[in-house]
Amino acid sequence: MEEQYYSIGEVSKICNISRKALRYYDEIGLVSPDKICDNRYRYYSKNNMLLVPIIRYYKQMGFKLEEMRWLLSGGSFQDMEASFEEKIAALKKQELEIHRQYVSIREWYDLIREAEQVIADDVREVSVRFWESQTYLFQEQTFSGPYLELLINIDFTNFVESLGNRTKGALVLQFPSLKKRMQNAPQTVRILQQTILECPAQHRMQAGGAMMLSCYHIGAHETMPQTYQKMLDWAERHHYQCEEICYERCVTDYWTTRNSDVFVTELLIPIQRKK
Repeated sequence: MEEQYYSIGEVSKICNISRKALRYYDEIGLVSPDKICDNRYRYYSKNNMLLVPIIRYYKQMGFKLEEMRWLLSGGSFQDMEASFEEKIAALKKQELEIHRQYVSIREWYDLIREAEQVIADDVREVSVRFWESQTYLFQEQTFSGPYLELLINIDFTNFVESLGNRTKGALVLQFPSLKKRMQNAPQTVRILQQTILECPAQHRMQAGGAMMLSCYHIGAHETMPQTYQKMLDWAERHHYQCEEICYERCVTDYWTTRNSDVFVTELLIPIQRKK
């Protein structure tokens, strides 16, 4: 029986693929027409047309068109197995990278949503809450201002990269002396942030796991000592003893906006009931 041929238009319609894609497949030697007539019309045999769904499936698996050329040439099972193993390893690596990106952007998105709610409801009240214990990567630095360089911290960024890690969530600043913090006096600060990958034991610490005096500070960082004073006054009225250490959980800051009016920082001070 005479073999049936299909025009490029028929192949396009049957296989749900554009003519432009078919012409490109021909250019790179992936699927070529069996006949090109004098009028430049292209015709494909049934066998060649059936390569199109195979290509689509390879594409679904993540193979590039250049990689498909030899796969379609009918290599051995061993060659195909090696190629598939290589692709599986590459896809696993890509899957891990996408997961890391998802976690990073999701945590940042949640911080923006938190700040929006705090600003919308004008949440400035002092309260007591339990801060759950979390594991953080930390680095000690001397803080003597400006605050901007503490937040967009080149040394800390380089430190994280040197460990081959990625950070997520809010940056937390641990000040050993609340008094010095309120005076903007120099002191050794710990930069804390959670990481996507586990970090070495010598560079990680636990923070939280205790009752905290909490208050959101909305606005420029320079006015945070006023919020700290408000917290201390509240603690005195309600018979709480504040520890000397304090934490600043940066919800939104220079990383998100240059408008200091919408900077949101949660100030945290460990407390105990006075006896």
